[in-house]
Amino acid sequence: MSHTDNIIIYAIAAVIFLAAAGAVFFVRRAAAGRKTGAMDEMEGHDFEYFCADLLERNGFSEVEVTRGSGDFGVDILAEKDGVTYAVQCKRYQGAVGVDAVLRTYAGRDYYDRMVGAVMSNQYFTAPAAKAAEKLQILLWDRGYVDGMLEEAETLRK
Repeated sequence: MSHTDNIIIYAIAAVIFLAAAGAVFFVRRAAAGRKTGAMDEMEGHDFEYFCADLLERNGFSEVEVTRGSGDFGVDILAEKDGVTYAVQCKRYQGAVGVDAVLRTYAGRDYYDRMVGAVMSNQYFTAPAAKAAEKLQILLWDRGYVDGMLEEAETLRK
């Protein structure tokens, strides 16, 4: 075989490898999209249980969904590594505003939890992000929830 033949064979092998790697990437991304896309169709209470299950699959313990009314802006109580959490779940069609942050701030204190977090299938407005920073409330947006789903799949394997 000539040097040119070797280069052609290596080039073909590289193209096949890149095509296979790309196919794996897109299949995984499509599977993740099916999982996360389903959360966009859930009713609010179903989304709360979805979030509670996701927290458990990511190492949280003592995960409890609060009662629907009179929950003081908190939908889930949980613990991880000795840290207690008050989590509000927001399954929205658009960006989550500052009200969710303020309610979580109040609920965190009401339930005497160390950390407050708003967990959503969407993203947050700039005022919500600013309030969360000031009030020390975690914002777990769509990207973060997708990451939690991927982590849960990795832990399950």
